[in-house]
Amino acid sequence: MKKGIFISAMSAIVLAVLSCKSNSEEFRSIKPEVLKDKIAGGWAGKMIGVTYGAPTEFRARGITYEDSIKWKPADIRGSMWQDDIYVQLTFLMSMDKYGMDAPSKKYQEMFAKAGYGLWHANMQARKNYYDSIFAPLSGTPEYNIHADDIDFQIEADYIGFMCPGMPKTATGIADKIGRIMNYGEGVYGGIFVAALYSEAYFETDIPKIIEKALLSIPAESDYYKIIKDVIRLHQHYPSDWRAAWQELENKWGDVDICGAGVPFNIDAKLNGAYIVMGLLYGEGDPMKTLEISTRCGQDSDCNPSNALAVLGVINGFSGLPSYMQEGVKAMGDSLFIYTTYSFNSAVTSTVKYAHELIAKDGGTVTDKVIKVKIQAPSAPEYENSFPDIVFDKRVSAFDEAGRSFKGKWKPYEVFSGSDNKKVKQAMVAENKDDEVEFSFSGTGISLVGNWYKDGGKADVYVDGTLHRSIDTYYDFARQQHTESIWHIMKLQPGEHKVRLVVKGEKRPESSGTKVYITSAVIFKTAPKKNESFKFSFEN
Repeated sequence: MKKGIFISAMSAIVLAVLSCKSNSEEFRSIKPEVLKDKIAGGWAGKMIGVTYGAPTEFRARGITYEDSIKWKPADIRGSMWQDDIYVQLTFLMSMDKYGMDAPSKKYQEMFAKAGYGLWHANMQARKNYYDSIFAPLSGTPEYNIHADDIDFQIEADYIGFMCPGMPKTATGIADKIGRIMNYGEGVYGGIFVAALYSEAYFETDIPKIIEKALLSIPAESDYYKIIKDVIRLHQHYPSDWRAAWQELENKWGDVDICGAGVPFNIDAKLNGAYIVMGLLYGEGDPMKTLEISTRCGQDSDCNPSNALAVLGVINGFSGLPSYMQEGVKAMGDSLFIYTTYSFNSAVTSTVKYAHELIAKDGGTVTDKVIKVKIQAPSAPEYENSFPDIVFDKRVSAFDEAGRSFKGKWKPYEVFSGSDNKKVKQAMVAENKDDEVEFSFSGTGISLVGNWYKDGGKADVYVDGTLHRSIDTYYDFARQQHTESIWHIMKLQPGEHKVRLVVKGEKRPESSGTKVYITSAVIFKTAPKKNESFKFSFEN
């Protein structure tokens, strides 16, 4: 589809979006049918984008995705099974049940008790709920090693959709919900995405939308800095996104606590940069935007989903290509799994909440025109989850150096590989006072083990002092996981000892008292790599 067609579509919408002044206060006006069309475009963009990129998800890690991408409108039906959609619809259902002003614990509860599987920051937030660690503590770096991960970034769309031209309102909602599972950069990712949508209601120029959305996050944050880098790279390489991608990778590619030591990167800010690359280099063309944000790699179903949703808000549903519209309409009343929502009912509900938020902020809603009070963006205070913390090394539980076991620990074996051979996965113990000690030099450590349905409790000591008791039971949504079962950061540089002592106790739901250990990940404090680009630019 030629870019000019989309410019024409956007121009038609612009004519319906007018500015006016009343009682010395500035308002922007939008017709009710245009607002609904834009909300529908946002939800449709999410559905289309996530199915376009789904087959490529994490297939390209630290490289661009260069295989063919096969997608057809009928694939949009696959969005019914995508966590990018159903998790945030759980939050919409929480609003329906408890109201928009309900405390974050209520949102966390409904999310934790949902029947679907979760991963990374979301999974830790669910585990924290059942361990009585509630929001906002559940997303903090002390209790969630995934604090900077992408989770909230892919679930904040509904907030932006219901805040047309209201970035301050969007930030307020996002700052509450995002702390269920994230902190710092992870929260900023959700705020930035919500702000993109909020700004896209009354602006069609993509670079301006991005610059305005940046005003909703702290300028000191790495998230702000990486998006600024993408903008500069686009200016220097206006027609070569791969050259821009490589420079971005050189500077930011290994900054990820969660994926320490491996090219897997689920960090919010790097994936957020790929959203922006798709938007800038896509130049308003839906398919080009999808392809570039997908080929950037890493979490490459989420990123095109966010990027196309921005175009969906700019153009409206009616401004998307007809074959995309037809693909969404074909499943318009089908329910997304684990929810009471379909595309059509999600649009209707989002419109309702948008009307409420507009009126609450001093705007007006009538059958003929909606007046939205203009808001200045407002960024939250800067916070840093893991200041200057970088990966050092990984110590296997089966290595002799750096660890010692006492008591009745034994190897835990599982069947693995094409030949289905038994391999050692972890060391396991279940008796009171069985213990393992790791000696290391650094400023942080994560003990990696298994959350299983027979998981038990343990005490963890740092340099002889009890730090925290942990519970390794997990069988929610029938998931079993190899995961960080405990971590600590911001230690003084130097030599340290961490001792885990099995308590021989369990929660009622658990079928055992076992504690599994697979490895320890060691971190150190060092200034993050700050590669300069091959060209100079003015700040």
